[in-house]
This record gives sequence, structure tokens and C-alpha cells, in this order.
Amino acid sequence: MTPDYPLLARQLGALLDTRDWLVNSAQTCAFLMQELPDLNWAGFYLQREPGLLGLGPFQGKPACHPIPFDKGVCGAAARTRQTQRVADVHAVDDHIACDADSQAELVVPILAGDRLWGVLDLDSPLRDRFTAADQAGIEALVDVFVEQTDLE
Repeated sequence: MTPDYPLLARQLGALLDTRDWLVNSAQTCAFLMQELPDLNWAGFYLQREPGLLGLGPFQGKPACHPIPFDKGVCGAAARTRQTQRVADVHAVDDHIACDADSQAELVVPILAGDRLWGVLDLDSPLRDRFTAADQAGIEALVDVFVEQTDLE
């Protein structure tokens, strides 16, 4: 059953009561892990220098750091600035396996104006976990995060 993303967007909007990027990103990770079924990791990777993502707030097992733009699903989302929805991460030649339990991944780029701020990375232990409806819903949640957070 697809989560009620419009309801989740309203709830996330109410939760993000500060403009602080660190607080809002930590709260967003915790919220997603609590509200979305079948996730084993939810977190942010931030662009700290050109061509490289650094680990930000997350929920789940310890994660890989850093991630270059030319590697993995997170790198592809950062490089192309397009959401990456992967049904089977083992079919991706340059997938970076931080958690052997992860089977599917959804990564949404986060833009501050025309600048890449980072990406939101969601992993699932289930193959084919993320549908087109999930992608649209999670992109809408990222929009709420961006609207309510000072990313400058």
C-alpha cells in the first residue's frame, strides 16, 4: 500500500519548525524511517567540495563516506541532478554497497537555486521497493524540506 504522501508532506512541514539545515535534515531522516515502511537507511549526503558527496545526518547502519560523483547511485543523482530509482542495486555496476542488506535505492537530488546542495538517499532491504508513486511522493517531501530549510 502506497503511503499517504500528501498527509506525510503536511506532517513533515509541521515538524520542520526551524530554518536550520542540520536540525531539519536530522528530523527528516527520523521522520522518513518512522513513517515509510521497508527502509533500512535514510540519510543525506552533502556536496562539501566539487565532485564529492560527504555524509550528513542519517538513520541506519554506518555509511560510506565520501562518495564521488562518478560512483554509485548517489553519485549519479548528484552528477545528473535527476532522481535515481533502482529496483535492484546489484544490477548497477558501480553500486557502492554500504549495507549488504540493501536491495533497492531511491536518491533525490536537493538543489538550492541552481546549486547542488546534496542528495537524499533511501535504501530498502526489498527489491522493487520504490514505485513511481513513491518517487513522486518522496520528491514532494524533499520539496517541503527545501522550502523550509536555509540551504545557503
